[in-house]
Amino acid sequence: MTSEVVSTAELAARIVAATRDAAGRRYLVGVTGPPGAGKSTLAATVVRAVRAAGVPAEVAGMDGFHLSTAVLRNSGALERKGQPDTFDVDSFVARVRALRTASIGHAVPWPVYDRSRHDPIPDAVTFTDERVAIVEGNYLLLDRPGWREVREHLDEVWYLDAEESVIEQRLLRRHLRGGKSRERARAMVSASDLPNARLIRQSRHRADLVLRAVSGGYRIRSGR
Repeated sequence: MTSEVVSTAELAARIVAATRDAAGRRYLVGVTGPPGAGKSTLAATVVRAVRAAGVPAEVAGMDGFHLSTAVLRNSGALERKGQPDTFDVDSFVARVRALRTASIGHAVPWPVYDRSRHDPIPDAVTFTDERVAIVEGNYLLLDRPGWREVREHLDEVWYLDAEESVIEQRLLRRHLRGGKSRERARAMVSASDLPNARLIRQSRHRADLVLRAVSGGYRIRSGR
């Protein structure tokens, strides 16, 4: 099992090289891992580096497929928001499939999650000429009905790892920034976020690469 530290630019170069073998279609890279591991930051910085190399790219976040607050409240699932069954997995799979199969130049709309509204915004981003999509989300490798279909549409999947203690502190700060009381934030981390993180960690062995943020970049090793 190999292990080395690479920069974001080197990760982007890996993707740019792979696009040459994509037969003219969009190349999809999954970035998965537990909440609070830094997936959004990794996805955004890799996209910027891929663009800097002259290849159009964009992030396709899974969070835009959260069921709405109203739907979750009506079903009694609002307290479990973020767990696998609180997403519209069928729509997510269908849209990932469209990113993979649609011709470059053909519009594929994509929703995003608004953290200030705590709800998704439909079709907030449109993929057209992008040759790379970084599909970012917690459950890309989850071996459950619906979710297990995601992997077949991704060219490769990276798992971003982090210590549970680090995740716990990051998620607590995230909830506090979102306006929750410290008591409420701790309860959400304990009852929902950390159990989700442990569930997601069970899928780590299915990733093509496992990464961990370190000084100077990411320590990377082969998965599987």
